[in-house]
Amino acid sequence: MPWKESGVVEQRMRFVMDHETGLWTMTELCRRHGISRPTGYELVERFGREGVAGLADRKRAPERHPNQLAVALAERILELRRQHSSWGARKLRAYLERKHPRSPWPVASTIGELLKREGLSAPRRKRRRTPPYTQPFVTVDGPNQTWCMDFKGWFRTRDGERIDPFTMSDAFSRYLLRCQAVERSNTEQVQAIMEAAFREYGMPVAVRSDNGPPFASRALAGLCRLSVYLLKLGIVAERIQPGHPEQNGRHERMHRTLQAEAANPPARNRREQQQKLESFRREYNQERPHEALGQQTPASCYCASPRPFPGRVPEPEYDHGMAVRTVQEHGQFPWKMHDVFLSKALRGERIALLPIDDRYYQVYFCSSVLGRFDSHQRRVEPLQKYHGEKRGR
Repeated sequence: MPWKESGVVEQRMRFVMDHETGLWTMTELCRRHGISRPTGYELVERFGREGVAGLADRKRAPERHPNQLAVALAERILELRRQHSSWGARKLRAYLERKHPRSPWPVASTIGELLKREGLSAPRRKRRRTPPYTQPFVTVDGPNQTWCMDFKGWFRTRDGERIDPFTMSDAFSRYLLRCQAVERSNTEQVQAIMEAAFREYGMPVAVRSDNGPPFASRALAGLCRLSVYLLKLGIVAERIQPGHPEQNGRHERMHRTLQAEAANPPARNRREQQQKLESFRREYNQERPHEALGQQTPASCYCASPRPFPGRVPEPEYDHGMAVRTVQEHGQFPWKMHDVFLSKALRGERIALLPIDDRYYQVYFCSSVLGRFDSHQRRVEPLQKYHGEKRGR
């Protein structure tokens, strides 16, 4: 039987001593000790070369694996990881392959094992995920079809000043158009940033946001001064459903990266924090590989819009068959010696009424239908109620 684990060196020493007596052949001796002849010859040779130390157990693993990662490559991977602490193995590999295509970079799983071994990665906690709502992205198959905008959650600099980053990105290419801290999250500041982006990149077909101010209000059709501004430019003002941030998931995912790389830890003051946000924007657009883009960068997938920003915001035009009214200061428009309330967001703007029958009219602002006007009751009904009545018939 084979040797037991206890006293292995002593048993091997006994074998060697028996062999040196010359009383047995190697075959007989190996049979008595329960080992193979190659093992017996190896023990005799090791004892003659190293003495008793040669009879101890040895590691069976090879000293170097033929596919072992080269030290120089490993150091370059680790250095890049330290510079970009939120990048995973696939992003690191894609970046290195793009910058140094002639080097034999290992596969992502090998890089992941290297990061784990060096303590530079932590396993993610698995979460139960709700299947994403994909409808808002169905028609997004090119740049500038939809821009996403939102405020990332506020935080404070080390001197205690509050920072509210306003961000805009292209839904198709993930190109980060704007990443700017604003002093106030109001219509004036957001509109100024949007207008600067329109002048630089042209105008998108649609802009998507959540339902909070200044992007929307509780008025008819969710109108606010910002959405009125967009409609006059011919831009569709899309809004996600309340409580469904996943409908703007691409933009929300960017915010998570922004939090990790540009807000944690925060800068000393507002000026340095804005510099940090701009640095993040450049890296996000031009260097960071994006998995959903086939590990390309957003900058390589984005191009400016062919729709230029006009010299002045145009006024809406309507067909001759429509009744045109101007909305007054308090949000009402005149109708046969009466005032009908519509929305304060439209004050000073021209709307149009398109007759449906002798009683009802569709209310238009630019090319968008806002609701249905009941000329008998002299009130404007929201689209949800109007469509509900149509389905109930």
